This record gives sequence, structure tokens and C-alpha cells, in this order.
Amino acid sequence: MSPDSPLAPRPAEPLSVPAFQDAILHKLVYAVGKDPEHAQDHDWFVATALVARDRIVERWMQSTRETYAERRKRVYYFSFEFLLGRLLHDALSNMGLADAARAALGGLGVDYERVRAVEPDAALGNGGLGRLAACFMESLATLGIPAHGYGIRYDHGIFRQAMKDGWQIELPESWLSGGNPWEFPRPEVSYVVGFGGHVDQVPGPDGQPRSVWHPAESVNAVAYDTPIPGWRGKHVNTLRLWSARADHPIVLEDFNRGDHVGALADRVRLEAISRVLYPSDETPAGHELRLRQEIFFSSASLQDLLRRHKAEHGDLRSLPDHVAIQLNDTHPAIAVPELMRLLVDENGFAWDEAWRITTSVFHYTNHTLLPEALEKWGVPLMQGLLPRHLQIIYLINAHHLDGLRASGRDDPALLAAVSLIEEDHARHVRMGNLAFIGSRRVNGVSALHTELMRKTVFRDLHGLYPERIVNKTNGITFRRWLFQANPGLTALLTEALGPSLLDDARPLQALPSLADDAAFRERFAAVRRANKVALAGVVLERCGVTVDPDALFDVQIKRVHEYKRQLLNLLDTIALHSEMRAFPTRPWVPRVKVFSGKAAAGYRQAKLIIKLANDIARVVNHDPALRGLLRVVFLPNYNVSLAEAVIPAADLSEQISTAGMEASGTGNMKLALNGALTIGTLDGANIEMRDHVGAENLFIFGLTAEQVAARRSRGLDMAEEIAASPALAEALDALQDGAFSPDDRSRYHDLVDGLRHRDYFMACADFDAYRSTQRRVAQLWLDRAQWWRCAVLNTAGMGWFSSDRTIAEYGRDIWGTAPRAS
Repeated sequence: MSPDSPLAPRPAEPLSVPAFQDAILHKLVYAVGKDPEHAQDHDWFVATALVARDRIVERWMQSTRETYAERRKRVYYFSFEFLLGRLLHDALSNMGLADAARAALGGLGVDYERVRAVEPDAALGNGGLGRLAACFMESLATLGIPAHGYGIRYDHGIFRQAMKDGWQIELPESWLSGGNPWEFPRPEVSYVVGFGGHVDQVPGPDGQPRSVWHPAESVNAVAYDTPIPGWRGKHVNTLRLWSARADHPIVLEDFNRGDHVGALADRVRLEAISRVLYPSDETPAGHELRLRQEIFFSSASLQDLLRRHKAEHGDLRSLPDHVAIQLNDTHPAIAVPELMRLLVDENGFAWDEAWRITTSVFHYTNHTLLPEALEKWGVPLMQGLLPRHLQIIYLINAHHLDGLRASGRDDPALLAAVSLIEEDHARHVRMGNLAFIGSRRVNGVSALHTELMRKTVFRDLHGLYPERIVNKTNGITFRRWLFQANPGLTALLTEALGPSLLDDARPLQALPSLADDAAFRERFAAVRRANKVALAGVVLERCGVTVDPDALFDVQIKRVHEYKRQLLNLLDTIALHSEMRAFPTRPWVPRVKVFSGKAAAGYRQAKLIIKLANDIARVVNHDPALRGLLRVVFLPNYNVSLAEAVIPAADLSEQISTAGMEASGTGNMKLALNGALTIGTLDGANIEMRDHVGAENLFIFGLTAEQVAARRSRGLDMAEEIAASPALAEALDALQDGAFSPDDRSRYHDLVDGLRHRDYFMACADFDAYRSTQRRVAQLWLDRAQWWRCAVLNTAGMGWFSSDRTIAEYGRDIWGTAPRAS
């Protein structure tokens, strides 16, 4: 393309501070409708966001025109979650407008940081799955790869976590209550998604029978678009989220008859689809709602991309040449039979050709080896809610199994293992197997996870299709997790390594030479201390606890789950508390234990672990014998914005999952990038981090995945380990006796009993190794020069873990796309 072409990429004209001020005031008056003399922080936020959005839209439209003109292949990223976080500073930074915005607001007497803080986090995700999707969307735009993210516009997200007497309570997240200045409603982009009903067989045009689905009810999926700018605004992609809308908002006849609630019942039931992320599936209604959500966004997204493809290319036979669909975990796996339905039933394709197209465009990322996360849907539920899809799944399965038999692979055990239908007890559809069979490539998200996929959950399918599983180790966007979250460290690194670091992580390779520079280490440590002072303020505000910024900040921030082993950390905290009381004159390292994370609404054990963290915090923080040397805090309502405060202040990063159970992790990467030292098991991406950072610069402990499997094979009773560990036995006895729950001494009886006799997650088995490793941590902390040398080397070793690298690999090896040349 000629640089003079109207389609050639051009940077937006710089916006001067006076021009920015004028633009903000114009938006404040004419879009927000507020007099500057009476405007509140939220008004200033909306006005500033609208100014930024205008600049983004210019590049958005230009990027879209370029994609159409060049007929470039598009990536469609299907994800149940997109954990975006606040977007104002992210958008301004990527567009090169952050400094101008800060100065413009300052000149108007408005504090930029205060305005940033009033923006709510978009409640569109829960944990690593959603944050990975957000990082990937930003990297796709940064690399100039045309892409759409597809998901659900949840009105209330996962939930807002609050604490009542130390227990998690779930409150609705009200992130949309003040409007969302980043999105564009698209009421004209709406698709019908059906549920229930029956399927008829009717003669087709060729005389062959064809299936016609008659849904019993339907809902409209209405699009809302958010532009996602890449670094320096060179390319902008689209996040399209679907909101559920009933055909009839009210049954007027019932309303006029006085049944004011009943008149809205159908609308409430149908529109519940986009109300809440991960509704509890403990009830049959909750279970059904989860499946409704999955088909809702999968169907709408497929209808949308097929419409776009037909408008641009005409013939759906060329879909694989222009489209790559990435399924982010098993939630969108129902898209496989839905695409078959759309091709065969709605567009008249023969089965074999439709299957060729389907298996050429889909790719599936597996994120877990946990059986409960590889979804299975009961056949009766599928029959009642999606009868045509169940027929298609049966037919896919029949062709699949018949093909294996025809090739001589007719062992009944093998066929049962690779079937899409689980026949044990009640019959279920295996969504993991469906995603695997329907995809051209299946990828794990770390080297260990991918190898375990081949050996465990997809062992038999891997044996049949040995080329299908590939590895794509996760990454993180440095723009969010270094440049924005830690501007002090960013300034230090760019001063030392040059401004090219802002565009390319490779200059970090030169950082090890500064690890032995005492002056540089001191400046590195000074940046950390400033971040710790800031976090101490957050802790005081949210928990009412004063912490010492010169203490070791020991951080475990992640979704609360037994395999992530917050419980192991808490057991060590109990043991440390006991030892500090018993030996008060030892030179103890002051330590602040920081926990944060949400437990799924129906996950009772995880909620009990949160209660235990708060019970321990209450005892420890009020124990005068400790003289403030140990503090424990649980920061409520963990989200992206809180992570941005915690991560730059962390000294020690807890990545202590049971080996073989964490797919990758990305919190480990974010913390190490900011210079935290990792204490962790050989699990997920910890292994690759060890290889890049150096084993001597982090703390590895515990059983390996193979050793975990061997220990489980001997049973889950931990009497032998407990007998060999006086500290563990004392900690368990303290819990059993109610030392941390004087108001209910039996509160932790079942938890302790499980640890003693059913320790599937190996907390007891790894306790002594973890405890001795924590002693090594304390010893290194006392050697200031060596600690900060390791911290610098952790940051230096993280360049490979950029999501730009990950996305480039997806493009090269899976999607058949390439970054736009600079």
C-alpha cells in the first residue's frame, strides 16, 4: 500500500493541552450536561473518556477500512470472560494522550488520579481466564492483527465481594449504574437465539430429508461494541458483547389486569441470561441458565461473523481462508454444533462439507485439568433446551466413532473414552471432547500443562490425533502490568535501557548487567518502597490495619480454590505465629501476609478458607506479643484495579498450587515482571519462569506432578506426614481446638478432618518443604544486596512472557495470521 493512500495507517494528530481542555469542557457541557462549576469527579471522568474515545474511533474506523481493503484474515476470540479493568488510563496511555490529559485536567483544577479512581472496573470476568482474554485483545491490536472479541455484556458481572464477620458475601456489581462511556450500543445488530421446542424432518429441495428446528422460545442478542486500541494507537479492534433482550418487554394485558409482576416474568427470565457471570449452578435452574448463556453468546457471535463473511466474500465455503475462531476454554464449545446447524440447516450445506469448514475454523484453548472445569451437560437438559444441537452432537459422535472402527480402532474401552457421550450413570455430553473433535488445533497454556493434557484428560484423543495438541504458553501485556501499574519502575528501566523498551521487551535482556550495580539496586528498591507505602494506605483504608512498608510483603492474590492452596499458606502462618510467640527474642523478619481473591458463590470450602484467613488475621493482628512483626490482611473484592496496587508492592509472590493442577498462571508473570521473587511449586508456567529467570533467583519447593500422582496412589491419609512434622501437628490441633474461632470452636473441625484423612491437594504433604523454603526466604531478605539482585534478575528474565509473543505464536502456528509490518 502506498504511504499516500487514504487507507495507509497514520498516527492521530497530537492533541495540545489547551485543545484537550477545550475538548473536555465541550464534552462536559454538551454530552454530560454539567456546568464545570458543579461537575463531580464522575462527570469529569465521562467527559475525559469521551474525548479519548473520539480519538480511538478515528483509528478504529481506519483499521476497519484497512482490514476490508486488504481482505485480511480475522481472528474471532470467543470467551465467557473479558476482565478489562479500568479503561481510562489504559486507553489514554495506548493513544499517547495520558500526559496531555493529566495536564489538561490539572489546568482545570481537577485531579487526574482522582478521576481515574472513580471509573468502575468492568465486571466482565473473574480471574485468569478473563484477564488473559483482555491481555490477548490488547496484544492483537498492538500487533495489528484484525480481531473481534465476543462475549456477554453482564449487567452485574461475577459479584462484588464484601465481608461480614469475616465471611464472604456476594453483592451485585453495579458497574453499569453510571453508564459506560466506552461502548457503542448497536440496536440494529441483533440476532435471535432459540431454546427448547422440537425438530421436524421435512423434504429438502433435493428430495433428501432435512431438519427444521422450531424453538419454543427465543431471545434477542443485541450488540454493544467497545473499541480496543493497541499500543500507540496504530490499530484498533472490536470487543463485541451481547445483551439479552426479550421480544416483548411486558405483557400489557396481564399488567392492566393488575398482575404487575407477572407481566414482567418472561422478560426477567429471558434477560437473566446477561445479568450475572457464573450464576451458581447448584440448582437445576442455575445449571440451565449457564447452558443458556453459552449457546446465547456462541450463536449470536457465529451469526454475526457469518453475516460479515457473506457480505465481504459471498461464499461460506471460503470461511477457513478468512476466519479463525479461538474457543477460550470449554464454555463456548457448544459453538461447534451451532456452526454445523447454521451451515447445514440454515445455509443448505451437505454434512461432510459443513464438517470440513467447521473443523478448519475452530481452535480450542484448554485451561484446566480439573474434571469439573471440563464441562459436561446432562443429555436430558440438552434434549430439553437444545434438541437440534443434541441431534447434531449425536451425529458428530457417530461419524467420529464409525471412522475409528473403519480404521481398525474398535477397542470398546477406547471408543468409550473418546466418545462425546459419557455413558456412566446418567448420560452426559462431554464438552471438552466436543471442542477437541471440532477443532483444528488444541493448545495448552504452559509446557507442563500441555504435556499433562496429552497424558491425562486427552490421552486417548491425543493418541488418535497426535499432531493436534500444541503448546502456547500464556503471556501478559506489559503496557498494563508494567507501564501503567508501575510507572516508577518503568521510568527507571527506560532510563537504564533506553526508550525502545516501551515498544519491545527485548531490551530487558541487557538488565542482568545492572543487577550487580549497587546504585541501581538501591533505586530499584526505592521504587518498590514507594509502591509499598501506597499499598499500606490501601490496606489501612480497606482493612483498618497498619502495616510497615519496610516489612516483607508476602502476597497471594488469586481466585480462592483448594488447588491454589491458600490453605497451605495459612497453615504456615499459624505455625509462624506460634513460633514467634514461643521465641520472641529471635531476629524475626517483619512480614505482611497479603491475601485477596474471590470464592465461587457455591464453593463452600473456598468460602471457609476466606473465613479462616480473616480469623487468623484477627488473632495475629491483635496479639501484642508479636510487636507488629507479623500482620495478616485479606483485601476484599479483588479485581484488576486492586491488582495494579498490590503487584508493584509485592516482595514475595506465592505460586504454590498443587503440582500438575495449575494450567499456567499469569499472576506469577505480573509479579515477577515487577521484581517480586517467586515461591512456588514446579507447576504451570513456574517451570518456564525458572528456566528464564534462573533457579537460583526464585524459591521452588514441594512435590512434582509425578510425585503428587504417586502420593495419591498410596491414599490421601496424611497421618505419616503429620506425625513427622510437629509444627504441622500443632497448627492442625490449634485449628481443631478453636484457637482461631473462639466464637465457634467446631468451625474448622471438618476442614482439619479433611486435611488429616482426605488431603487431595497435598497441603500436608508439602507443608514441611514449604516451611523450610519460607525460612530461606527470610534469610535472603536479610541480605539486602542479594535480595535486590534477585529482584532485578526476575524483572530481566520476564521479557519472553509478553502476550505479544504469545499472540504472534498463535498467529504463526494456529490461526495463519501475521502481525502487520511496522
